[in-house]
Amino acid sequence: MTPLSPDLSKLRIDRVAPASAARRSRLRRLRIPFAVALLLLVLAFAWLRFRAPPAVATTTVASAYPSLNYTVLNATGYVVPQRKAALASKAQGRLEWLGVLEGSRVKVGEVVARLESKDVRAALDQASAQIKVAEANLGQGLAELRDAEANLRRSNDLLAKRFVSSAQHDADVARLDKARAAIAGYKAAIEAARANWRVAELAVEQTAIAAPFDGVVLTKNANVGDNITPFSSAADSKGAVVTIADMETLEVEADVSESSIGKIMVDQPCEIQLDALPDVRLAGVVSRMVPTVDRSKATVLVKVRFIDRDPRVLPDMSGKVAFLARPVPAADSKPVTAVQPAAIVERDGRKVVFRVSDDKARAVPVSTGRKVGELIEVSGVKPGDRVVLSPADKLRDGASVTVAK
Repeated sequence: MTPLSPDLSKLRIDRVAPASAARRSRLRRLRIPFAVALLLLVLAFAWLRFRAPPAVATTTVASAYPSLNYTVLNATGYVVPQRKAALASKAQGRLEWLGVLEGSRVKVGEVVARLESKDVRAALDQASAQIKVAEANLGQGLAELRDAEANLRRSNDLLAKRFVSSAQHDADVARLDKARAAIAGYKAAIEAARANWRVAELAVEQTAIAAPFDGVVLTKNANVGDNITPFSSAADSKGAVVTIADMETLEVEADVSESSIGKIMVDQPCEIQLDALPDVRLAGVVSRMVPTVDRSKATVLVKVRFIDRDPRVLPDMSGKVAFLARPVPAADSKPVTAVQPAAIVERDGRKVVFRVSDDKARAVPVSTGRKVGELIEVSGVKPGDRVVLSPADKLRDGASVTVAK
């Protein structure tokens, strides 16, 4: 018979179960406040979401020109003077005097700079002296000629009386012929001396650099003391002294795609807008089209002459050229206030736009006019005002809004 062994494990005290039960009880008590806090957070987010002002897209009221209705093609280009010159000298020397600055106006023939001229002036003085020597030789030769003529007359008389021999008479004739030939040589020497003088005078004149036409100095390329060399072939030397341009010959050179060149013709009216003068429209006309195509860009160079001139227009200004179907009437030469059609809506039977100011949308009654390009002419607002683009049906006067980025 097997003796019974007592199960002592049943006598052990379980200390873990009460601790786990207590932890679960504490978690149950914390779950309720956490759920409440989460619910309050969700409610606060929803409140802020639905109470925040709606985001709206805006556009700016513009100042548009009615000439947009006549435009058949637009192009960009630069203002270029058609008569421009870099003034230099054929002579070589040091710049001694410069009488102009950038922006100076010069007249045709006006001397703008001078080179040192001591050496060429000395050559001119030498040429003048050579003329005097040649003239003195001519005077001496004339005296010899007169004496030879008188001697031949006496020799003729004596030969008739047989007081001199034929040989002596022949010598007197030869003397006269020699004197006459010497006179021709002296006269030729005078002409040569005068030609040398003209060359020396021209060399002196070339030290003075003059304007070939009326214009304005664009750039100053050299300073007093610089060495001026033709074609700037020497080191540390300058070629041109100043660059001038005739402002009366300013034109806009625009590149037009060869596929659009059929829309342009000579004498076609244009409207020019320069980037430096955005509020100014200048009338122009197509002067000429360069008869070649730039293969790298597939464009044709079109030159537009200014009809309306503005003294503020300068070379190398960038701008836009609108090629027009016909000249703009005088009534359409002034800008009008215009806005995108999507900004205009009807409220209570009238047309309004919602102008955004201080994060508020204010309904502004407007009256509409003609179409200007893609815009509509309006009155009641002014250029620069920001208005809501495509306002929602629920948007009302005075509603708070935020501008969408």
